[in-house]
Amino acid sequence: MVFAVVKLVTRKSPLHVWDLILFAITAAMVLLFYGYRYIRENRFFARDFKLPWLGNFSAVVLMTLVITATRISISYLQSYGKIGYYDFQTIYLRNQSVNMFWFLVLVQGIVLPILQEFLATGFLFNYAFRRSTKQVAIIGIIVSGLLFSVLNYQSSILNFIIEALYGMLFAWSYMYSQTLWLPMYLSVLSGILTVIMV
Repeated sequence: MVFAVVKLVTRKSPLHVWDLILFAITAAMVLLFYGYRYIRENRFFARDFKLPWLGNFSAVVLMTLVITATRISISYLQSYGKIGYYDFQTIYLRNQSVNMFWFLVLVQGIVLPILQEFLATGFLFNYAFRRSTKQVAIIGIIVSGLLFSVLNYQSSILNFIIEALYGMLFAWSYMYSQTLWLPMYLSVLSGILTVIMV
């Protein structure tokens, strides 16, 4: 639903108030539903440990630097035509406006990354990859990365692979911390950097 509303809103330039209201209502409903379901269901899945998402500060800083450096590198390669632009970046470049920029920061930088982490990491690991073995963890990280990339549908194969690698990093951070806050933070950071570096 949220993807459909985003497509509806970004097709029109300039942005229309009623489309923004529709997006806000839809995004709020889906975020509340996902949050409620995840919190409710997470109580039934036992965890061996739960590291606070800033429990290992050096790991969080290192992952933040890795995402920042790789997003800067990707933006550099995009500016020289080595890597294609993401679909939403093309929309922004076609309709450059301040309102579209802030809408994309909100949507691609905050709302969609949070929703994608609920699906590609939280619900996926709670249901499909709950067993605590190394093989299950590796398969779960790969599947989560691929699902994350599918949710970030891109027309370019190279962008699909890049997003899959980011998804795997986010899934690994979930396995490392056993909390959804860390992959959400990393995904939001990655999304915001992708938008502002167009």
